[in-house]
Amino acid sequence: MNEQHAGIVDFRAVAPNRRRGGDVRAVLTPTTVGSTSGFMGMAVVRPGERIGEHYHPYSEEFVYIVAGDLEVDLDGEPHPLRVDQGLFIPKNVRHRFRNVGDTEARLVFHLGPLAPRPELGHVDTEETPQETPQDASAEVVS
Repeated sequence: MNEQHAGIVDFRAVAPNRRRGGDVRAVLTPTTVGSTSGFMGMAVVRPGERIGEHYHPYSEEFVYIVAGDLEVDLDGEPHPLRVDQGLFIPKNVRHRFRNVGDTEARLVFHLGPLAPRPELGHVDTEETPQETPQDASAEVVS
């Protein structure tokens, strides 16, 4: 039996993952829509905030910048990212995103293929400071 189904999932219906920094939400996933080849989501990064360095041993990552000014480090080398730019990140390339602007940044991402198990999909290469409760209470407006 095919478990896949077409589906619409609202960004606000997905719990935020702030473990690496930013407000990262995997929106279309094996859990939410039964996808089998990858997953897609969006990250919201406030001014001065970052998404900590990590890499994906099983997946390529595709990123599209929707809003804001970001800088991405690819294997330690910084690159500017602006609205309407796309970024391809091959497997095993370490990457970190920083909001270098003065407004909220939004990026859409897709990763595929899927890792054999979700916990194997990301390898953190640095510790990301946890937000204070005051920081975490800020609401995302879409």
